[in-house]
Amino acid sequence: MTDQTITDPTKPDANTAKPSKYLSHLELGEPDKTFLDSNELIINMGPQHPATHGVLRVILKLDGEQVLGTECVIGYLHRGVEKIAENRTYTMFNPYVDRMDYVAAVSNGLGYCEAVEKLLNIEAPARARYIRVILTELNRLASHQLWLGTHALDIGAMTPLFYTFRDREEILKIFEKYCGARLTTHAFRIGGCQYETYEGFERDVIKFLDFVPPKIDEYEELLTTNRIWLERTKNVGVISKADAIALGVTGPVLRASGVKWDLRKAQPYAAYSDFDFEIPIGTNGDTYDRYTVRMEEMRQSLRIIRQAVEKIPEGPIMAKVPKVIKPPVGEIYHSIEAPKGELGYFIVSDGSTQPYRIRVRPPSFVNLQALDIMVRGALVADVIAVIGTLDIVLGEVDR
Repeated sequence: MTDQTITDPTKPDANTAKPSKYLSHLELGEPDKTFLDSNELIINMGPQHPATHGVLRVILKLDGEQVLGTECVIGYLHRGVEKIAENRTYTMFNPYVDRMDYVAAVSNGLGYCEAVEKLLNIEAPARARYIRVILTELNRLASHQLWLGTHALDIGAMTPLFYTFRDREEILKIFEKYCGARLTTHAFRIGGCQYETYEGFERDVIKFLDFVPPKIDEYEELLTTNRIWLERTKNVGVISKADAIALGVTGPVLRASGVKWDLRKAQPYAAYSDFDFEIPIGTNGDTYDRYTVRMEEMRQSLRIIRQAVEKIPEGPIMAKVPKVIKPPVGEIYHSIEAPKGELGYFIVSDGSTQPYRIRVRPPSFVNLQALDIMVRGALVADVIAVIGTLDIVLGEVDR
């Protein structure tokens, strides 16, 4: 946990086993051998199901209670976000990205604004970068708290939902006082921040930093050594380091498999190079490891926020940006470490006021690929736990 060496998942590791041989999801034309040669059962989980965290349809191929294969059917929430971008100016499209992963709207806005800034070859002022880090890490905490409450509820633990939503409310109050919104914040602008911190902003953030650590301890007291929690999460939904890398999985799911890869350290953006923090990793790549990684990430986010508040510089919050944004002809890819993994924006400019093409790399969409390999051989009830541990948001998957 203390070694800060960054692992590059694109380079093979001598100690990393080869990835599993991937089969097509259902292979209905070639039935697997089943227990007592019984017929396989094909059932639908979703799209109207509370534990799929949105309108996700999972087709399950079963032998009794055992999962033989899965296929995810997506697109129910498709709104054509990337196509909309081609018919909006760069500034007009900014609020749309909040509606993808609406649980982590601040991160979405940061990634998009920094991508356009790269295209324009400008950099946000130091004060704006620090404000961005503070709000983004608060948003990471809020996202992880919502994940923990709903994930625990999926498995049958109701109390954590009330605890996490109670504490998450304090973050939403700070967002609302800063920019007037609680969920889809539209907190940042191309070139920096539109809003200066309100009077008492630092005081409110410090108060929250002192308030929440005992609450995280409460969450762990409820779950970490709970016998039922251990039964439902240990050795459930295992994904090896090799498989995680082969599938392009990122974020806490990748780190729980033992890969020390975090874009805040590996490819620092905003002001992350100014802060000292650790990258928590797991060893088994199971649902329990993903839980412990996210719990430690919450503590590391508090550590980053405290450093940022203490060192926040004075100065402007907006760079000099033309009123009409017309980036030069070219293309750019920029990615950040969102709460769910690598969130990337590929933007192609033709020199006009509107993007020629925008392609989003959403972590939920990529991580969802791992569901099939994670649940094969598991029980139907474990599918619920594994979907929860992936922490997907269908607004981001379908876009």
